[in-house]
Amino acid sequence: MKTWHYTDAANQPVQVSEESLPDLIRAGTISRQTRIWSTGMANWMPIDQVLPQLFSGMPPAFPIQGGAPAGGRCHEINVEIFGDDMQIVEVELDPNETVIAEAGAMNYMEENIAFVTKMGDGSNPNEGFMGKLMAVGKRVLTGESVFLTHFTNTAPSGKRRVAFAAPFPGKIVEVNLAKLGGEITCQRDAFLCAAFGTQVTITFTKRLGSGFFGGEGFILEKLKGDGIVCLHAGGTIIQRELKGDALLVDTGCLVAFSPGVNYDIQRAGSLKSMFFGGEGLFLAKLSGYGHVWLQSLPFSRLADRIIKAAPSAGGTQQGEGSVLGGIGRMLSGD
Repeated sequence: MKTWHYTDAANQPVQVSEESLPDLIRAGTISRQTRIWSTGMANWMPIDQVLPQLFSGMPPAFPIQGGAPAGGRCHEINVEIFGDDMQIVEVELDPNETVIAEAGAMNYMEENIAFVTKMGDGSNPNEGFMGKLMAVGKRVLTGESVFLTHFTNTAPSGKRRVAFAAPFPGKIVEVNLAKLGGEITCQRDAFLCAAFGTQVTITFTKRLGSGFFGGEGFILEKLKGDGIVCLHAGGTIIQRELKGDALLVDTGCLVAFSPGVNYDIQRAGSLKSMFFGGEGLFLAKLSGYGHVWLQSLPFSRLADRIIKAAPSAGGTQQGEGSVLGGIGRMLSGD
């Protein structure tokens, strides 16, 4: 079977087999204007000129323009957050608009939303092979999947919605990067979704102490652009603004901070307080000017409590004192 290459919404080449082309056309991933290439061709050409038989009997399709907006701006998406402690965010897309999200975060989507999984955020369509390889390596360092999923509204007219949910209970917060100097630094698992054109990369803590004892390790995630991003964290999320003052935070409760905020660690009081105070050995110190987002229940803390309470780990079942509850445990072997 012959192999073809087509340019996706980010103007990046994607290799597919010829038998898969009809499915991609029906899904709206490939339009009549999508350029393709294969061995023996001198240049990239629109698919309807190279393989017109694939469009026989079909109405003219709306072309997917793709690519980052002019001037390097992010796509202008609209978001709406639903729920309380287990929230979901709906992203509204105009025709040709795209949102990127962590692989596996999609909850549901309306028709005419086409999605494709890629290695990278697609913010730099002219990036070379080595640049893409470096981007993948950075994703590996964060412990996240090397893939991001791109969702595009391929409808000829009208808005379409796609929804995302986080993998554990908590809150979702909408952040406009254009109002924060074009970037934000967050914990490694806080990113949920963002407007296409947002650069998802990493940054390193500049102090050894912050890396060893800061709760987030040496690697943090950095989001750059001028569009909307959605972050997720455990429990309740609170936003604080620093105006030259300092804030001491439990090292696991830091979600994100904007440019102008300095991140460091310091001892949690005296030796007695450090070992018996229950607040850990170190606290994160945030100072400077900017915005800080904090979470009330880090997932690591929640998981630790669940593991300790599990009967298999030596915990005890509590709050299940009814007769039926006891009978049910005996029948199930617990």
